[in-house]
Amino acid sequence: MTTKLDLTTSDPFGVQNLPYGVFTHGGHTRVGVRLDNSVLDVCSVPDAPFADAWATPSLNAFLALGRESWTTARTWLQDLVGDGDERPTIEQHLIPLADVQMEMPLVVGDYVDFYASEHHATNVGRIFRPDSEPLTPNWKHLPIGYHGRSGTVVVSGTDIVRPSGQRKPPTEPTPVFGPSVRLDIEAELGFVVGGAPSRLGEPVSLAEADDHLFGVVLLNDWSARDIQAWEYVPLGPFLGKSFATTISPWVVTMDALRAARVPLLGQDPEPLPYLRGEPTDDGASTAYGLDIDYEVEWNGTVVSRPPYRTMYWSPAQMLAHLTVNGATIRPGDLFGSGTISGPEKAQRGSFLELSWSGQEPIRLDDGSTRAFLEDGDTVVLRAVAPGPDGAVIGLGECTGTITPAR
Repeated sequence: MTTKLDLTTSDPFGVQNLPYGVFTHGGHTRVGVRLDNSVLDVCSVPDAPFADAWATPSLNAFLALGRESWTTARTWLQDLVGDGDERPTIEQHLIPLADVQMEMPLVVGDYVDFYASEHHATNVGRIFRPDSEPLTPNWKHLPIGYHGRSGTVVVSGTDIVRPSGQRKPPTEPTPVFGPSVRLDIEAELGFVVGGAPSRLGEPVSLAEADDHLFGVVLLNDWSARDIQAWEYVPLGPFLGKSFATTISPWVVTMDALRAARVPLLGQDPEPLPYLRGEPTDDGASTAYGLDIDYEVEWNGTVVSRPPYRTMYWSPAQMLAHLTVNGATIRPGDLFGSGTISGPEKAQRGSFLELSWSGQEPIRLDDGSTRAFLEDGDTVVLRAVAPGPDGAVIGLGECTGTITPAR
């Protein structure tokens, strides 16, 4: 049965978006492109320019082809979808979303998570260091981050097992071991890296960063706050973070987000030269923000709407910083923005902030209250961005349900 395609300019997965994902159907796993509520099996379309790369069970082969190939593919797809004469051809290769299994879109190489929201960092500082300055002295001089665990990055819909570890309750003189009782989320944006691998010892400059930024995913950095609080001094996050990170199945390209680029809100003091943005041909800057609106849903109740446009550090600055010491990047690397939080309480992207470390529980629509996650709770992240000519760019959903510790 042929699937009919009926796109409008307001469709969040229309011709201005064309996100990539990996799906299984009929016993085969390969790359697809989302159109409305269907998947276009791109490698099966006649004369598809990158059929060999798209016929693989991850985006990595396509990521490795680089910026020129990504642009060629987007132009081909937009011409194909926009040509009314090609509509019957497209419809022969469309599969309803309900009939496919979405998989991890890429094999993650290295995974780095940043801390790029001034509002989030300030809130956390006030919670954990109430008698000190909320921001550490280095925070406005460099994008702070930590190396995560790529093997525990999972696709949306994967259940999250409550982690166990050491934690030290304030009422106990020594640490105890057991399941986390302060399990949290962090609503983030993940950036997928592609292009030719960089060479060891050779930084990727801010001007070169866009050649390596393929696209974005929604990212939930699940966080066990009690485990994290006990372990993170002096070396930072470890077991409180490494048990699971969830990403959305659709990778929205940076080209699809060009209309969503906005100036950063201002960086004071001025960063060191390797982090300074330079003017581009269109009058913008190589260090840019993104106008993306998030929605955080907890057991069916929308509890927060974080705005990504308020982030302090740009994606290009984060990529330039993570390589400035000569560390390499390669196709399939992933880095997270850190929690997205705005200036208002209803814009906080973690439950630690929303409940102010449990002091202000959140009431859900079913009448229950929460400070941190309980077994059986489900969290859904959603986001949209503006596209050209009034179009809407959908980023999909990032979902996870908490199951008991093992």
